Amino acid sequence: MLPIFNGLRDINMWTVLFRMVVAFICGSVIGIERTYSNKPAGFRTHILVTIGATIASMTGMYLYLVLKLPTDISRMGTQVIAGLGFIGTGTIIVTREKTVSGLTTAAGLWVAGIIGLAIGAGFYEGAIITFLITLFVETTVSELGRFITKPGRLKIALSYYYRHDLGQVMSYLKEKQINIVNLQITGNNEDIEGKFYSVLMTLNPRHPVDENELVTALSSMDGIISAGKLDK
Repeated sequence: MLPIFNGLRDINMWTVLFRMVVAFICGSVIGIERTYSNKPAGFRTHILVTIGATIASMTGMYLYLVLKLPTDISRMGTQVIAGLGFIGTGTIIVTREKTVSGLTTAAGLWVAGIIGLAIGAGFYEGAIITFLITLFVETTVSELGRFITKPGRLKIALSYYYRHDLGQVMSYLKEKQINIVNLQITGNNEDIEGKFYSVLMTLNPRHPVDENELVTALSSMDGIISAGKLDK
């Protein structure tokens, strides 16, 4: 452990103030990043979680070390960790596309609470290292994650006149490394220009694709009446 913090590990007025200030700084910096990213739990929430966990940790130490009460020094910290689960649940949202949003924010709140517990216990080295890693994960690593995320499946509704029109669509998709998982004929009708067909295609891109650009490219092909993306 770093000797510079040795004088700040006891419980007194100045160490309590120091720990609360450190907790405030850590919670606010993490919260600023979440607020900037328009996440459910932002600036104030992270501050309150961090300083709350800090005072809970110090209270357990105070009861045991100062008041000499027969209590488990880690009990309050355990209750904080359990309580953070309920707070984090409120940030998790299931979207219409059946995807889960808010898990990173919930995990960030949980880690912010653990950082507060570490600060309250005087474990400054662990708190600072965890704080820096958390900030790195929520900023830089989130950008890296976009490059390793597997593209989701797409559903495209397509109308065309002749069989070879669908053939050119399939050739284009093959060229773009987009696999056709399922192809279902949904209609067989006639208009002023003659008979046309409607199909529903489920596509599985091997690489990330611009969905609007794909639909525009399909719509502009000769013989294609219309192409549109359907909700998943």
